[in-house]
Amino acid sequence: MMSQDLPKLETLKILVVDDHELILSGTIDLLKRQYPQAEILTAKTTQNALEQVESFMPDLVIMDLSLPETFGHTAEINRGIKSLGTLMKNYPTLNLVVQSSYVKALVRIKPDIDAHEGGFTVADKGLSSEEMLKRIDLALKGVTHTKDLKMPPGEVKPEWLEVLNLAFEEELEDKIIADRMNLSLRTVRHYWTKVQDVLGVYPEDGKSLRIQTEKRAREEGFID
Repeated sequence: MMSQDLPKLETLKILVVDDHELILSGTIDLLKRQYPQAEILTAKTTQNALEQVESFMPDLVIMDLSLPETFGHTAEINRGIKSLGTLMKNYPTLNLVVQSSYVKALVRIKPDIDAHEGGFTVADKGLSSEEMLKRIDLALKGVTHTKDLKMPPGEVKPEWLEVLNLAFEEELEDKIIADRMNLSLRTVRHYWTKVQDVLGVYPEDGKSLRIQTEKRAREEGFID
């Protein structure tokens, strides 16, 4: 288990995960100025990131969300989200900073974030260097800082997100979604009402409920 206390600067180990060379080098330069004695490693894919954490056991991981699984693959937000969930599950006290332009997508793993015992901060890539360093320091101290997310109220269950993905990413109808998820059609429709309630989408005359749901789901990061 990793300590939540701030590590001594001379022993600080940091892993930076991003597939954009400019962002990667910029983050490393920032870290080297702030923590000159720190040992810094990098990863450009989710597979390599998970391998590095297992072998390197860093005090802090700074990662993007839009990442490829392996070299040569397309970067996907959902890939980064799943890898982040894996890190929180396998390393419950690991300190994490999500540095991404897609931070809203973290709504998909809100329960995991709420339960995580290590530091967890969010830094949009548009933040200043000074503010970025503050988020890093907070994470190293074991602090959770997610207020920038402005997540919709209410729990978001994985099965609701699966319905959204099947409907809007794979363009499946409810009957086929029910078959794919081994559920009754009634249950799938129940999931629709639940996720629509969290999104604040309700029937309105002259408006397609499904189109409104898709629009809000994309705005809130439920789907890409």
